[in-house]
Amino acid sequence: MPPRTKACIYQRAGNEPAFDLEAELFRIAGVDLTDVPGISTITAYTILMEVGTDLSRFRNASAFASWLGLCPEKQVSGGKVLYTRSRKVKNRAAIALRLGAHCLYHAKNYLGEFYRKMKRRLGAPEAITATAHKLARIVYHLLSTKEPYSESVLARCDQQTNMRAERRLRKQAANLGFSVGTYT
Repeated sequence: MPPRTKACIYQRAGNEPAFDLEAELFRIAGVDLTDVPGISTITAYTILMEVGTDLSRFRNASAFASWLGLCPEKQVSGGKVLYTRSRKVKNRAAIALRLGAHCLYHAKNYLGEFYRKMKRRLGAPEAITATAHKLARIVYHLLSTKEPYSESVLARCDQQTNMRAERRLRKQAANLGFSVGTYT
């Protein structure tokens, strides 16, 4: 089993099995799902038992998240949006991912920051669904490519988003006649 990147600050939960479930999950899946923040051994076990290790039946990560019921469904009639909400799905894997997303409130990592940002913007239920959607996409990527989890990819995407926002704001300031200097 590869070395862990996630710091485990919690004690063993009372409902965890007495044997080394983490090593067995790694043997079955070929990748350590418990290395992802918000996914415990029980959550990884639930995901693998509900979905399996072969995700070839899904076109992409979006189809996987949609099957889990973590994508918004838009009801349109006559060109007018009637409502937008997540589908009601009774799926144990989706419930496990929602619980894992809810655990990220105090996490000091990218996913924890994402959850808090979504909670400020959308509210708690929608933030849990959005973070569970992101966890589902990460799980899909890990199971389909068998690559270990790395948060550097997420941080790089976030950095690119911040750079695009800065360029956009500088352009807007220039259009309004202001000059913005560099701030270090």
